[in-house]
Amino acid sequence: MPEGDTVWRAAAELHEALAGRRLTRTDLRVPKLATTDLAGRSVQEVLPRGKHLLTRVDGGLTLHSHLRMDGAWRVYGAGERWRGGPDHQIRAVLATAESTAVGYRLPVLELLRTADEDSVVGHLGPDLLGPDWDPDEALRRLLADPDRALGEALLDQRNLAGIGNVFKCELCFLLRASPWLPVGALPRPDRAVSLAKRLLEANKRRLARTTTPSARPDRRLWVYGRAGRPCLRCETPILVADQAPGPQARVTYWCPRCQPDPPTDAMS
Repeated sequence: MPEGDTVWRAAAELHEALAGRRLTRTDLRVPKLATTDLAGRSVQEVLPRGKHLLTRVDGGLTLHSHLRMDGAWRVYGAGERWRGGPDHQIRAVLATAESTAVGYRLPVLELLRTADEDSVVGHLGPDLLGPDWDPDEALRRLLADPDRALGEALLDQRNLAGIGNVFKCELCFLLRASPWLPVGALPRPDRAVSLAKRLLEANKRRLARTTTPSARPDRRLWVYGRAGRPCLRCETPILVADQAPGPQARVTYWCPRCQPDPPTDAMS
């Protein structure tokens, strides 16, 4: 599942392959961009912004993409066989003389003026892996709605940009807090901000996301994906449930012993 660390790595790989090089072929397979041709333009840079990718090209244009649940960019050498999925899943092709970047299953792909990037990323909070990182502003935004459940507040990209469902669950566990605890009732909420920063920084260069001290593949995460299995800290079975109502519900994993239900007065 792409989160801030995954998007950071994708941007780094795309920047390495494309930045400073002239595009020899482009194929943008979404209706709005079907006739758009960027060939002949040079790529200036590829930047991550939370979970968004911004590919800036000559002429003041930016190709904006978002991976959401299962989108991916893959980079292949000249003549190398593409292996990211069937052809009908390809949404973008950016080729240079040396390499080709292929975007698979991209739910968001749009071309806009670089000067208008704020229209798609201006709402985001401080980027945990970005040059604009501001822990004080992130904390202020996180606490702006003190009655909101911690898990929901952490997922809101307007508070901190880059946290997805995996890091949400792992952060709540490491904070020993129920994902349903009102964020205003969290002791030392600044720890949530600093810990989020440390976790994403530690994982941005790892292919296997890890939040525990273990190198074992089945013990790299404290709670995420471990429903019914023993907690790595206390051996209580891990629980799983949807958090937040409606179509925005996200599956949440937690240990009921290490992360007890919030007290009744905290919920009122």
